[in-house]
Amino acid sequence: MKPYVSVITLGANDLEKSVQFYRDGLGLETQGIVGKEFEHGAVAFFDLQPGLKLALWSRNDLAHEAKVPLGNASSTEFTLGHNVNSKTEVDNVMEQAQLAGAIITDPPHDTFWGGYSGHFQDPDGHLWEIVWNPAWNSN
Repeated sequence: MKPYVSVITLGANDLEKSVQFYRDGLGLETQGIVGKEFEHGAVAFFDLQPGLKLALWSRNDLAHEAKVPLGNASSTEFTLGHNVNSKTEVDNVMEQAQLAGAIITDPPHDTFWGGYSGHFQDPDGHLWEIVWNPAWNSN
């Protein structure tokens, strides 16, 4: 398999609330919820970067589609990392997320490896790391 990730789908407990968080709070562009006319089809897509989309889909519908039992949500399964160009940008994104309703779990701080990062949870508990890594170009 040659890996090429094109969609990251997050399960949402309340799809409308999650769309509001990402669209209105974080400023991600979307056409809103589409597919409402289909049973288990309501989903929202956000362009993250060329070739990569974020999808929000009901946790119940995701479980139905994948034919797996609906389990307990866990914030420690994975982290979405958003690399930025400066410490100030980390602070700004974290503040924007908090104003949008995110829970700050780890305020921005200097890391042991020479970077700067903080973590927040979206309304469904999905964990994001906002990070400046001086060795990486984020754009």
